[in-house]
Amino acid sequence: MARIKVDLPEQFTFTTTIPIRITDLNYGGHVGNDTILSIIHEARVQFMQHHGYGELNMAGLGVIMSDVGIEFKQELFYADQVKVSVVATEFSKIAFELYYKLEKETSEKTVLVAAAKTGMVCYDYAKKKVAAIPEEVRLKLTGAERQ
Repeated sequence: MARIKVDLPEQFTFTTTIPIRITDLNYGGHVGNDTILSIIHEARVQFMQHHGYGELNMAGLGVIMSDVGIEFKQELFYADQVKVSVVATEFSKIAFELYYKLEKETSEKTVLVAAAKTGMVCYDYAKKKVAAIPEEVRLKLTGAERQ
């Protein structure tokens, strides 16, 4: 079986820190794969809010996660602080990719915990169908509006 490989971009446009809670641990005493997905979801919501959007209101449209890939690298434990970096790339007419780099600080260095990618599709909830990404959204999410 082929393993998932997430090739992270070199640059990220947004970073947040998410603490690991006691409820994030599984029976093995570390963070499970379901929690990594939840951390990615939280980082995505914060990324969207940073740009003035919500997943249900992105310039009048919504977004739906169409797929996800996660490459696990290291364990996370209670009280670890996860630095999550996010960037939007690979825009098409109706979809784009979000990449996530999850890292933690150790006493010696910064360690990559996981790399992830989600496919996001622009969706018109009123019409119940996919929609073209508004140019305003593409510009904001890529940082092109500031240039």
